[in-house]
Amino acid sequence: MNIKKKLGTGIISAVLGLTLVGGGTFAYFSDTETTNNTFAAGTLDLAVNPTQIIEVDNIKPGDSMIRDFELQNNGTLDIDKVLLDTDYTVTDANGDNTEDFGEHIQVEFLYNADKLDEVIYETTLAELKELTPEAVNENVFYPLFGEKGLEVDSIDDLVVKFNFIDNGEDQNQFQGDSLNLEWTFTATQTAGEDK
Repeated sequence: MNIKKKLGTGIISAVLGLTLVGGGTFAYFSDTETTNNTFAAGTLDLAVNPTQIIEVDNIKPGDSMIRDFELQNNGTLDIDKVLLDTDYTVTDANGDNTEDFGEHIQVEFLYNADKLDEVIYETTLAELKELTPEAVNENVFYPLFGEKGLEVDSIDDLVVKFNFIDNGEDQNQFQGDSLNLEWTFTATQTAGEDK
C-alpha cells in the first residue's frame, strides 16, 4: 500500500473512532411519564322564585302589599354576597306628575312573614334606586345571611312589604299611573382558597 492509501485509511479510521466515541458520550437511560390534570370551574347560580314578585292593580294611598320570594343557590359554589340593583319606570297617565311616583312607594325588607314588625331595612323605591348594590347588600342581605352568605343548595325566604304612602296631601297626580319595577339580583363568589 502506498503512503497515500495508508494515510487515507488512517484518517477514515480516526474519524470513525471519534464518531463512535462522541456518540457514546451522549448515550443515557431515559423514562417518560405523562400526567393528566383537570381544572374544572364551579358555577354560581342564583335563582329567584317567583320571578315576578309583585303585580297589583287599583292601589291607592294607604294600601300595603306583602310579598315573599326565595333566593336559591343552585350552583356548586357558595355565594358570598347578593347584590340588588333597582330600576323602575313610571307611566304618567295624565301627564300631570310633578313628583316621582317611586318616592311614594315605601319598601320594607322584613325578616319573615310571621313577624311583620321586624324590619331589616326601610326605604322608598326612589331611594333604593339611588343606592349602590353594595349598599343594599350591606343593609338588607348581610343582616339576613350574615357572614355565611348563601351556601350551596340553600334557600332563603325574603319578605317585602310595599306601602303606597298616604302623606295626607293631594296625591291626585298619581291616579291611573303605573310603575314598572325591575330588580336585578347579582351573586358574587366567596374568596379564593388553597385547594
